Amino acid sequence: MSDNTSLQQQLLDAGVHFGHLRKKWNPKMLPYIFAEKKGIHIIDLNKTIDGLTEAAAAMKQIAKSGKKILFVATKKQAKEIVSECAAKVNMPFVTDRWLGGMLTNFGTIRKSVKKMQSIEKMLEDSSISINKKERLTLKRDKDKMEKVLGGITQMSRTPAALFIVDISHEHIALAEAKRLGITTFGMVDTNSDPSKVDFPIPANDDATKSIAIITNYITAAIIEGLQEKETEKDKMEDGDDEGDDSVTVMQDGAEGGDDEKSPRKKATGTRRTTAKK
Repeated sequence: MSDNTSLQQQLLDAGVHFGHLRKKWNPKMLPYIFAEKKGIHIIDLNKTIDGLTEAAAAMKQIAKSGKKILFVATKKQAKEIVSECAAKVNMPFVTDRWLGGMLTNFGTIRKSVKKMQSIEKMLEDSSISINKKERLTLKRDKDKMEKVLGGITQMSRTPAALFIVDISHEHIALAEAKRLGITTFGMVDTNSDPSKVDFPIPANDDATKSIAIITNYITAAIIEGLQEKETEKDKMEDGDDEGDDSVTVMQDGAEGGDDEKSPRKKATGTRRTTAKK
């Protein structure tokens, strides 16, 4: 309870409760609105905490299972925050521009990523003779592609989930995820439809502090999931090692038993021979 109170105060200080003007609201956000003040809707932070903890628990399990979560935030105030958090947990991210078909036409996107990587190798390989003009052209192409695709270079398949900052702004990404049945998590402001996302987190998706506190909370949950995954992996490896040692001990014991029995048989035979004489 004290943790919830502390979290609520942190959310309050970050301005997570500030929604949009009443005239811009989405009626489906009514259950998440606490009040209206000077024409601005105030988000119920109790509902924010409920949505945030539920989303964090689900993301923790996804991370624990070894699956990828794609972070999506192309808004100026969210780019740096989201890219840093995603990099911290080794998750893919899109913070420059969402390319149409990034999920639904993933094969083509992967070809573009491979092309970018091949250009990078060409530029780094000193054995390949490229004149100054060609090198400059290749570098420009590579920089342009890296700006858009740099965050998904390690994403070899479609992700298990999407975390979106502002589901209205990222409506194309959300639509593609829903079409493929990918689980969606999102920060939902008072101007958005919370029913469009699987795990809505009612929050101010415009303020930098609000975006930071929500994204960092989610990232911490993912870190916990990854740590638990590593712990379980280590336990399994230790269990396998102990199993091998026990087999070795049993084998050694069996061999020792045979050695002890053989001299006894010889001794018995000797005593019988002496008795006959």
